[in-house]
Amino acid sequence: MENKTKNVLWFSEVTKKDIERVGGKNGSLGEMFSQLTQKGVNVPNGFATTAEAYWNYLRYNRIDEKLKKIFAGLDSKNLRQLKKASTQARGLILKGEFPPDFRADILAAYKELSAYYKTKNVVAAVRSSATAEDLAGASFAGAHETYLNVDTPAEVLDAVKKCLSSLFLERAIVYRAEKGFDDLKVALSVCVMKMVRSDISSAGIMFTLDTETGFRDVVLVNSIYGAGEMIVKGHVIADQFYVFKPALAKGKHAIISKNLGKKDRKYIFAKKVGLKSLPVPPKDQASFSLTDGEVEKLAKWAVIIEDHYQGPQDIEWAKDGKTGELFIVQARPETIFAEIESGNRYEEYEIKTNAKPLVTGIAVGDKIGQGNIKVIPDVKQIGQFKPGEILVTKMTDPDWVPIMRIAAAIITEEGTKTCHAAIVSRELGTPCIVGAKNAVKILKTGKLATADCTQGLEGRVYAGKIPFQKKSYDLKELPKLPVKIMLNVGAPEAAFKASFLPNGGVGLARVEFIFADKVKVHPLALINFSKIKDKKTKLKIEAITAGHKNKKQFFVDKLSEGIATIAAAFYPKPVIVRFSDFKTNEYRELIGGAEYEPVESNPIIGWRGASRYYDSRFAPAFALECAAIKKVREAMGLDNVWVMVPFCRTIDEGKKVIEVMAQNGLKSAASAQGSGEPKGQNGLKIMVMCEIPANVILADQFLDIFDGMSIGSNDLTQLTLGLDRDAGQLSYIANENNEAVKVLAAQAIKACKARGKYIGICGQAPSDYPEFAKFIMDEGIETISLNPDSVMKTIIKLGGLEK
Repeated sequence: MENKTKNVLWFSEVTKKDIERVGGKNGSLGEMFSQLTQKGVNVPNGFATTAEAYWNYLRYNRIDEKLKKIFAGLDSKNLRQLKKASTQARGLILKGEFPPDFRADILAAYKELSAYYKTKNVVAAVRSSATAEDLAGASFAGAHETYLNVDTPAEVLDAVKKCLSSLFLERAIVYRAEKGFDDLKVALSVCVMKMVRSDISSAGIMFTLDTETGFRDVVLVNSIYGAGEMIVKGHVIADQFYVFKPALAKGKHAIISKNLGKKDRKYIFAKKVGLKSLPVPPKDQASFSLTDGEVEKLAKWAVIIEDHYQGPQDIEWAKDGKTGELFIVQARPETIFAEIESGNRYEEYEIKTNAKPLVTGIAVGDKIGQGNIKVIPDVKQIGQFKPGEILVTKMTDPDWVPIMRIAAAIITEEGTKTCHAAIVSRELGTPCIVGAKNAVKILKTGKLATADCTQGLEGRVYAGKIPFQKKSYDLKELPKLPVKIMLNVGAPEAAFKASFLPNGGVGLARVEFIFADKVKVHPLALINFSKIKDKKTKLKIEAITAGHKNKKQFFVDKLSEGIATIAAAFYPKPVIVRFSDFKTNEYRELIGGAEYEPVESNPIIGWRGASRYYDSRFAPAFALECAAIKKVREAMGLDNVWVMVPFCRTIDEGKKVIEVMAQNGLKSAASAQGSGEPKGQNGLKIMVMCEIPANVILADQFLDIFDGMSIGSNDLTQLTLGLDRDAGQLSYIANENNEAVKVLAAQAIKACKARGKYIGICGQAPSDYPEFAKFIMDEGIETISLNPDSVMKTIIKLGGLEK
């Protein structure tokens, strides 16, 4: 296709170097169409009007001089001035006429695009692209207009004119002011591209990093039914997939996490231009909107795009319901983490309160905001908002940007991590909590509040001004220690952020959190699902396992995803996963658990740990845990996972567990001796918790069958001193600094070092008592595994003590 004039350029003629001519969005579309389709990335064809055409339009209608007067001395923070300037500027453009050559070129190009797709009038998407848009430091997300389902020449002309006028929407003017762009030096290009029929299939957005932490080794794919605009509005919760890039490169099963969203509505084509909302059938709601193969295909494209642009990307995709093809419909630089120098600084907040939060939701970002609450139900009332207030509303869209940038925090009742409020808040650096149910009703205008996004996934709004501290560390200045610092990790969602701490891997990955938060059902209830007689229990399990016909596979999938997320966060550093160590009273709390668990008077020293794994009553459940580990290590390629057996009382018990594991396909260096596999399977190591005095007394014999030990200081203390650690009234008697506990810890370290085997500690003691950490460091322990919130202070204290 040849360009006839400067008014129109085809995607095949455009590259990323043409941003000044066609804007960031269209420059990227042209770049991908001309450079990446040959690498397998599908991009719809289309054309773009040029910046020259925009300037000609202004001159032809004598608008340029009038705009200068409108914007002379404009204060974009004055909402009244802003509204007036926006209305006047847009009105001038909408009333204007196309120069004859510009109009003719648009119509001719649309006719040629229709011929390209072998139809009379191709259904098109008409989208805005400013010359200051989709840059590394300025995304202008949703600042300008898009028109979908456009399918006549007249509608195309009308949509192009409306897009041109959207350069002067209030939100766009504010955004330019925020980023330092001159309103009268930015032009607007409009693209007309083949509309992908996602309205009868699915669409979504993906990022080539984790949006909350900036972790770079994953692609985050979000997917919904229908047109993708529903995601940005935040009215539905998308299906969410994390894809591990190194596994993708190896051809392994790379999806390390998948969560079924609440996709109860979708946008489909309206009879005229635009979209309309429809309910999604219950059957489709209970199913993922993409197959695993499609997710991995999109992730591969995302990596190709990221590599091509040499930086993290925010990408829109769509699936055509007629052809089944996937398409990339936009790619722009990810603007939050793109300019952050990674690996040099680490920041953490410390907020302490026993207060119950007023509302909770999904935390966006990692900051704290304080101010008076301002509930604004409707965007028409944003003129009432004052700088420094906490905005509370149902959901934002681009029209809210003028006040979002002056808010101390943003709270919305609807939305997810990828809704408009979340995207803009990240870019503004404003703490935001989305999906906060009933926030508009509960939170009262004028009341002082604290919005806290620093405590993991859950964002919390507290009454009043809660004191907090912000700490910033220069990682280059931390002291060097003669011991490797590892981490204790329970929640997979916390792993990506924790990976930025100085660490040598994970000394303890607890699966109990995954059981309680992701699986929720007792594994034996899943195994024996067809035999369950209680209807309420059965219905609960059906709801939790929606989308999984095989209940046993549900357990394996959820457990493996949780473990894989932690392993991926620290890959290729070792991640030691402890097999389940629930006590009987804790197992009873899982759905269906009461049917399979005895009632014990002292569960903390009852049927737990190793004693369960070979017991015929629990062995089928343990087999599923082994299957999950095997899936993570082999199918997903995360061979940095080691495993650990807790509460192993005797040598015979240890041998039985090793045998059961071997039957389930898990063999280690120690357990494989004499089997022709001296290094175990793919480097697998099986550790044992050193938490019973017997583990120390018979350390040599335990080390004959295990690859190393990790000291569990909590249980070792209680069993050495005869204390029930759950009995708080006895806690004053002693702690891990007790001499008897220290003697046993020193003996365990000595035994492992003599055998050249791993020795670490993963109990609470080093996190709580720096002097104990100093003691075991001096004894020559190989690793000290700490809770993430104790890492920095422990390193600094140990470094100071060392000096």
